[in-house]
Amino acid sequence: MAKTAILHAKQIVQVEQSPVQRVSGSMMNTLPCLDNGFVLIEKGKIIGVGSMDELPNIDGFETIDASGCLVFPTWCDSHTHLVYAGSREGEFVDRINGLTYEEIGKKGGGILNSAKRLQNASEDELFESALGRLSDVVSTGTGAIEIKSGYGLTLDAELKMLRVVKRLKEASEVAIRANFLGAHAFPQNFKEDREGYIQLIIEEMIPAIKSEGLADFIDAFCESNYFSPDEMDRILDAGVAAGLVPKVHVNQFTSIGGIEVAIKHGALSVDHLEVMQDSDIKALKSSTTIPTLLPSCSFFLGIPYGPAKELISEGLPIALATDFNPGSTPSGNMPFVLSLACIKMKLTPEQAINATTINGAAAMGLQNEVGSIATGKKANLFITKPVPSYAYIPYSFGSRLVDKVWLNGILQG
Repeated sequence: MAKTAILHAKQIVQVEQSPVQRVSGSMMNTLPCLDNGFVLIEKGKIIGVGSMDELPNIDGFETIDASGCLVFPTWCDSHTHLVYAGSREGEFVDRINGLTYEEIGKKGGGILNSAKRLQNASEDELFESALGRLSDVVSTGTGAIEIKSGYGLTLDAELKMLRVVKRLKEASEVAIRANFLGAHAFPQNFKEDREGYIQLIIEEMIPAIKSEGLADFIDAFCESNYFSPDEMDRILDAGVAAGLVPKVHVNQFTSIGGIEVAIKHGALSVDHLEVMQDSDIKALKSSTTIPTLLPSCSFFLGIPYGPAKELISEGLPIALATDFNPGSTPSGNMPFVLSLACIKMKLTPEQAINATTINGAAAMGLQNEVGSIATGKKANLFITKPVPSYAYIPYSFGSRLVDKVWLNGILQG
């Protein structure tokens, strides 16, 4: 594996001498940077970071001139549904014509639409389409990603999805984490037998997933008309007993107590949070669970944005992720998430970058490997095209400013 020296970077962003686990509250206002710097890469790791006037001997290194450019750690996208079959632009048109997300679901659209398509797709078809999406998000700077199941809703189809995620891990240099989301919706044949489907999840799906080692996390969509807090409680209990860490969907449309249940089970993150009560924030303040907000979902569905500024003002960390999926967020573009966070949530660029790098890594349990540029971490980083400052990234929404991406020290593309 080649040794690489990135030299004369205008600025190295999110650089750490003493790596942190996450940043919270007022700490999110600060983004550590280094001007006119270098990064040395060897054997897939960062082996040196510093100012150009401190550059050691680099004989034998391939050199990259980053003059005028910024060096970032790759984005850490901690909430996606990257594996799916087919698009849902028909529902997009339905929403334009006035139907709500819930109304579309009731007429057979939404999650059940994706489940039907996925059940009819082969594992190879799913793998090839997902690999293409993964390559696309890498080109926009993503280097760590969580991928959920949840469009299967049968034992065989859920296992098929998670086997695809396993193949993606083997085929890509991206740091990938798999999340079992069998509790995404109730299948049509269990509409009148909720208990029967919950038993299927607990007694058949989770043991099979454990047997094959297919997932890192367990998820549930805790929401009105989906899974209740009590139902999620039972599912998370079984998942934790099987060695899975909870990362859950809560508070997208209503606040019904899901956050407290997630915290009770030691959830790594609670995701969505468009609708929050004071009691929800109070519960988060007494936990280590990371609030994760999904602004491009709010943008696409026209629903409220999560209260990012309020959460930070209460001393909490936040992460930002794409929610890449065919129904409510058909985009895995993390720079656009950054732009929305600044424009719609009124986050500063520093807060938004912290939320999409080190805190996104922490929301996947990867903070010791990725999320910042520090000696000993994976060489997952990218160089921008020449830009005036890091604030230019969210400012110039829609622009493709990522020039070169390294994952595990390997230049992509």
